[in-house]
Amino acid sequence: MSEFPVNESPSTSQSTAQAVASWERSLLERLALETLAEQRLRRRWGVFFKCAFIGLALVTLWGVFKPFEEFGSSHGGRHTALVDLRGTIETDGLASADNINLALQNAFEDANTAGVILRVNSPGGSPVQAGAIYDEIRRLRSKYPDIAVYSVVEEICASGGYYVAAATDRIFVDKASIVGSIGVLMDGFGFVGTLDRFGVERRLLTAGENKGILDPFLPVSERQRAHVQKMLDEIHQQFISAVKQGRGDRLKERPELFSGLFWTGQRAIELGLADDLGTVDSVARDVIKEENVVDFSPRENVAERLVKRFGASAGKAIGFGALLDQPRLR
Repeated sequence: MSEFPVNESPSTSQSTAQAVASWERSLLERLALETLAEQRLRRRWGVFFKCAFIGLALVTLWGVFKPFEEFGSSHGGRHTALVDLRGTIETDGLASADNINLALQNAFEDANTAGVILRVNSPGGSPVQAGAIYDEIRRLRSKYPDIAVYSVVEEICASGGYYVAAATDRIFVDKASIVGSIGVLMDGFGFVGTLDRFGVERRLLTAGENKGILDPFLPVSERQRAHVQKMLDEIHQQFISAVKQGRGDRLKERPELFSGLFWTGQRAIELGLADDLGTVDSVARDVIKEENVVDFSPRENVAERLVKRFGASAGKAIGFGALLDQPRLR
């Protein structure tokens, strides 16, 4: 005999149907509530991202139409003007001639400037950019004879950085600073024979027998090598002449002085490449006699910072080959 009833009573069937209907309603209600909650969350995130995008666009536009942060102001009265020369001296960098010269002009033109400090922390860079800054410093010194300009070296003042510093009235260093490297270089790579190993044909068409000079996949003839060396020697002589003009008889007669070697700040003083030990604060206080320092240095705008963070490295990688063939004071 079976322990389960074969037929259900009408009341039992009705109760089961009601339970199923109640469960379905409950499930549908939960699904509806969860769908509404998800839609609300999606709308909130949509609004957030729209606002974030608009904010980023506004900040970028502000950066584009405001190329640099405000230069130093003379509202604080008599002061020492400070201009930073930091990093590689290059056309598209913060230490370009356009940026540094504009900052120097603003510093000299300020009626409350008692003296100017050029704070240098640079390994060098473009001889063209360094030469343009050097010439502008000498022009400003001539135009404003009552305002002296001093270089204060932090970590390094080498090659193009020293080219610029040599134009100032005096150079102050830390005893452990790196100073010198008066020379010129042009470097690159040679891959002659590499393509043959991989079965790749090099196709280079030129008009002008020397148009392909320094191509990394072609050998360099002795005539071409001599031509490039002569060009580097000319730039080197320009560098040497600028240093001699700026430093005068303070330079000691040493055969290694213009060989490309570099020295500590203490040794640079002994060689006449620098004048004394000092910092921005000590020079402002003890030499210029104005402890109030106002910064006239150019600053990167927000747009430039964003570009450098998200895309500049890729751009530099694309232009890597071209950069290798430029003479550099480094």
